[in-house]
Amino acid sequence: MIELEGVSVTYGSDPGLVRAARDISFRIRAGDALGLVGESGSGKSTVLRAIAGLVAHAEGSIVINGRALPNRRPRDSRRVIQMVFQDPYGSLHPNRTVDQTLSAPIAIHRLGNADSRIVTALAEVGLGREHRYRYPHQLSGGQRQRVAIARALILEPKILLLDEPTSALDVSVQAEILNLLTRLRRDHGLTMLMVSHDLAVIAHICDRIGVMHGGRLLEMTTADALADGRVTDPYTQQLLRANRGFDASGVVTEIPA
Repeated sequence: MIELEGVSVTYGSDPGLVRAARDISFRIRAGDALGLVGESGSGKSTVLRAIAGLVAHAEGSIVINGRALPNRRPRDSRRVIQMVFQDPYGSLHPNRTVDQTLSAPIAIHRLGNADSRIVTALAEVGLGREHRYRYPHQLSGGQRQRVAIARALILEPKILLLDEPTSALDVSVQAEILNLLTRLRRDHGLTMLMVSHDLAVIAHICDRIGVMHGGRLLEMTTADALADGRVTDPYTQQLLRANRGFDASGVVTEIPA
């Protein structure tokens, strides 16, 4: 469903040139979930944005569902890929109701049955009709992120790109959103690419995990291998030490003093 070959992204020019992503290559089969982990500035979100077509100058090959896509994406390809951002408040227009937010992509892509699509999308993310005409400031953080997920789902995409979708939420709400994403992936056969600095969050969703540092993809592994310490790259080993308490079940255990 997703194939990257030699994808690189640079910003600026010498002497301030920043190589945000360097020769990134991987594949994700339909229905699978891949996680990218690494510290801030490692290039995780840059890769996500390149796949979404939000980076106008990405180099290399990006193939989605067997179709090579240019940096300037045609409209129909944008229905296939949808993105959920980190900040559920910042990603929603503060002066638009939930109804207006969900109506916009339906109108842009000239889809019919707007009313039934909105009701169905809200129900799928666990929100009722009473939330439909509320503004973002009238919703909790978890409810706002559910609206953002509903906005992504309303176009019936094949791929969800998740940019740290739970990092701005309380721990208990994080679990609810992760369980929701797991169910949606199963029910809709979604292919997911998720980035996070939190190994437990990634392990809850993803089958495979790629470790990034300095714009490079250092190692491709699994949650079980990470939990068992079966990794080879020195940076991955350092990342594991920094995430003491990580558990492959997706639960963070108590860290001893």
